[in-house]
Amino acid sequence: MITEFRGKTAFITGGASGIGLGMARAFGRAGMNIVVADIDRQAAAAAVEQLASQQIKAAPVLCDVSEREALRAAAQEAIAAFGKVHVVCNNAGVAVGGQIGSVGERDWDWIVDVNLKGVVHGTEIFVPLIAGHGEGGHIINTASMAGMISPPGLEPYSATKFAVVAMSEGWFLQLNPLNIGVSVLCPGFVRTRIHESGRGRQDRYGGQGDIDPGVAATRDAAAQAVLTGIAPDVVGERVLEAVKAGELYIFTHPNMRPFVEQRFQTILAAFDRANESAALKQVKDWAPAPMLNPQGST
Repeated sequence: MITEFRGKTAFITGGASGIGLGMARAFGRAGMNIVVADIDRQAAAAAVEQLASQQIKAAPVLCDVSEREALRAAAQEAIAAFGKVHVVCNNAGVAVGGQIGSVGERDWDWIVDVNLKGVVHGTEIFVPLIAGHGEGGHIINTASMAGMISPPGLEPYSATKFAVVAMSEGWFLQLNPLNIGVSVLCPGFVRTRIHESGRGRQDRYGGQGDIDPGVAATRDAAAQAVLTGIAPDVVGERVLEAVKAGELYIFTHPNMRPFVEQRFQTILAAFDRANESAALKQVKDWAPAPMLNPQGST
């Protein structure tokens, strides 16, 4: 865990814009050094200049999170720049959606490699580095409200974000003994460029271009939903306060609670039906299920 931020270092993927840059500003104002890791070298450099104008010490690093070795190299650049990394924000993400059967194989590969494997790469690379310096740390994984509910047409995106939530819940327990906190960020609509994520799409996934964002009827509608969201700086401030408090789940849109409650009610109703199931009444002895909940109690 980390309670003192001044003089320590935060490594933020997708840090050149949107939520990543919002977190960079928040952690920077708290006195941290910032590593802006991004697939867009020019954008990362511009973000560092902007941070410097606000008296925040930062360094740009080119990083494609879908490639483990690229992220490993970026981690070494961060250590060369600032000595140690304490906070890791696995934030880089892309969006793909569409009707069932309409999402191409390379679209699936792209969103899984960036949104899911990118989080795996960042966590597995940095955990030994943080544990090695012994000063504690924190990992923030950016999921989404789409990691809590799955709107029709957004299944590829939701699948990756549900996975990020699941991994974060498990890592929260695994990393606690190492003095490393874990949070999963589940924002609603934020003023980012997620609806334009095709601008950075790598050639092996089909190259840059328009990508169907799903959910909304048109790309214009998707853009409108995103661009009328809350400011990324508000999200950054929310993340900072949640890390200080050691929160596992970081929500930014309390007005979306009813959607999550509706899902949970549907799940609980399914358990009620299972409890009344004639087929299941044949089971006389249930094996114990010693599973831990996300907060670590039995």
